[in-house]
Amino acid sequence: MAQWLRESPPARIDLAITMAVTAATVVPLLLPAPRAWWVVALAVLASVPILWRRRAPMATGLVVALAMSAMVMWEKPLLPYGPMVSLYTIAALGTPRQRLLSIPVAGLIAAFSLVLPQEGPETYRFLGTALVAAYALGTGARARRAQAAELEERARRLAQERDAAAARERTRIARDMHDIVTHSVGLMVVQAEAGPVAMRSDPARAEAAFDAIGEIGRGALVQLRDLLGTLRSGEDAGRGPRPGVDSLPELVDRTGRTGLKVTLAREGEPRRISAEVDVAAYRIVQEALTNVLRHSDAGAVRVRLTWTRASLEVVIADDGGGAGGTGDGHGLTGMRERAAACGGTLHAGPGPGGFVVSAVLPVR
Repeated sequence: MAQWLRESPPARIDLAITMAVTAATVVPLLLPAPRAWWVVALAVLASVPILWRRRAPMATGLVVALAMSAMVMWEKPLLPYGPMVSLYTIAALGTPRQRLLSIPVAGLIAAFSLVLPQEGPETYRFLGTALVAAYALGTGARARRAQAAELEERARRLAQERDAAAARERTRIARDMHDIVTHSVGLMVVQAEAGPVAMRSDPARAEAAFDAIGEIGRGALVQLRDLLGTLRSGEDAGRGPRPGVDSLPELVDRTGRTGLKVTLAREGEPRRISAEVDVAAYRIVQEALTNVLRHSDAGAVRVRLTWTRASLEVVIADDGGGAGGTGDGHGLTGMRERAAACGGTLHAGPGPGGFVVSAVLPVR
């Protein structure tokens, strides 16, 4: 029965309820002997209109209640089924104004149907209990429906938040993968190209170049292994430490081994920053240096960190004549996304004597 109620459309349920209420109200007036035709007509009017109870709960309630009040002048039904269903519907589906108005109206009509026939106290208690029970059941149904809607909305929001978190994580992993691969492979290509040339004139330099290739490759493998571990587990637990501002001297030193002169300067007093800002600062510098190696004829790059009370400014400026931004654009897009993800901004373009990348990241 409960499954039928859940799966059936409201129109079918209303039809079944109307048929049951009509039968319970009209049949006793026809058996064993039919009552007067106006009594039967009033019984029909006190039951059939509930078929439209959802569309017009107040109008339906008034019609069936008045018809029932008139009918009791000649015939006393076992229960006022039509008014009870109407009162339940108003409590369950009506607006706050309809619910508030239904209470005194129902009370007045019930009193009218009891006082005029001069019913006794027992009938007062019986009818009052029936009507109060109908209204209470409707209120409970409305509360359950509101709770179910709230739970459904909460589940929908949680699903959206999970999807958004997964999308952010996929984007972060894609950016990390891009930065690791492009930077490490770029450095290895530069060292590999310089190695054979140096081998003929400076074997020691050639050996250092090949050692650098191995070191860069091992570092890239460690970072890629961490990313793959994240993809398997879906968590950051067990990951190695992610690079940050403190790792920039190592990055500058490693990039400088390619023959590019890279300097790092710090201004202001370092402040506590979030892990997100820490990683973003490192990756922005890493990607900017990679772009210089791949797309610029620069001979020197200046990296400057400026700490203020509210922000960390990261500036990477080269002397390559402004050609540092002529790559495929993915690197610059990734840097802007990293800055925006932690509440910062990034600008990139030609500057005095070269190409400049400038990011302002919030200090929390």
